[in-house]
Amino acid sequence: MAPDPRRASVGTDETITTSLDRAPQEALSALFLRFLKFGAMAWGGPMAQIAMLRRSLVEEQHWVSSEHFNRILALYQVLPGPEAHEMCVYFGTLARGRIGGLLAGLGFMLPGFLLILVLSWAYFHLGLDLRGNLSLLFAAAQAAVIALIVRAVHRIGSHVLLNPWLWGIGVGSFLGQLMGVHFAVLLTCGGLIYFIQRFNPTLTVVLLVLCFAGLVGSYGIYGLFDSSPLTQPVVVDALGSEALRQASLAALFWSGLKAGLLTFGGAYTVIPFLQRDAVSQGAWMSNAQFMDGIALSGLLPAPLIIFSTFVGYAGGGLAGAIVMTVAIFLPAFVLPILIHEPLDRLLHDTRIRDFLDGITAAVVGLIAGTAVALLMAAVKDAYTAAVFLVSAGLLFYSNHRLIVPLVIAGAAVVGAFAMAVT
Repeated sequence: MAPDPRRASVGTDETITTSLDRAPQEALSALFLRFLKFGAMAWGGPMAQIAMLRRSLVEEQHWVSSEHFNRILALYQVLPGPEAHEMCVYFGTLARGRIGGLLAGLGFMLPGFLLILVLSWAYFHLGLDLRGNLSLLFAAAQAAVIALIVRAVHRIGSHVLLNPWLWGIGVGSFLGQLMGVHFAVLLTCGGLIYFIQRFNPTLTVVLLVLCFAGLVGSYGIYGLFDSSPLTQPVVVDALGSEALRQASLAALFWSGLKAGLLTFGGAYTVIPFLQRDAVSQGAWMSNAQFMDGIALSGLLPAPLIIFSTFVGYAGGGLAGAIVMTVAIFLPAFVLPILIHEPLDRLLHDTRIRDFLDGITAAVVGLIAGTAVALLMAAVKDAYTAAVFLVSAGLLFYSNHRLIVPLVIAGAAVVGAFAMAVT
């Protein structure tokens, strides 16, 4: 059998422009429906979503070669944003230009967005977080969410912390997060340290020691630090939600855009940034509500980052949910549609990749620090500790594509049973 000419043409993968000449020319409506179907089946997190895209677009439809797909995956794993969504935008652009990329991205995110919007309305307007013993259900779900975050730290760290330098950056970022050092300082230092060590490791060690000594000496004296997440009290618990502030739409947009630009290494990396803005500083939701939002989003066929819609709803209702969602997904549309080629060329520069690798290692430390703070807030008794340990065991043991929604649903069942017997 003669080789597929379309596969041969894209196998070289020179540029997106060259590939566009050979891409399948689907009608825009058909393209939107294709990716809407992908979105409705997007269970199990990014790896399951990427496997679904590979199976359909590479193995069945032959849009691109396996080598082309791997290269695109590698690019968007390095860049910020949910990589499965960015790949959908890329392939939509490949097929029908920029409007195709926009429609593909909207199709992929729409099912999860509508579902989390309905759940957000029910959560806040039906008082799901305020109904007496229903707190047992959400307490179990929150403990399962902490297990998800711990598993994410392990999974992301195993792919990112590949040498002693990256381990050192990750541990330093973790300690800095616990001390309350501003995340921008930690990310910048992480990138610069890994960039400089390539040229002068000895100087890097000296600078690292001096920076750490300076941070410790300055802790609690100068205004470079926020309150430590371990010592700062939770702004308000779920039963006191009436005391929470209303966030401005501008603040919600900036929070979402900032998080969307800093989600290196997977959707879980958005957690510390949104938690800081929404709970620690903005005070428009409690830690308990924040983790409930993650739990609810974990039940949906969507990128985990869709929990930002819940966070936006908590701060500004329907308008806040839309603004936050637009802001956090904006980079995931802009990067593949407008600047894919220059980014692809730029990331061939090993110095740029080193800087981004250092940032990613620092982000792993941020997630770990946030996980510790949330763990202390959510796991307070034998009941929640048992749910956490069982959930963590299942998540570490199984790689099934539906393990995330199954664990959260299982925790909810445990909570419902606890409600029934109390």
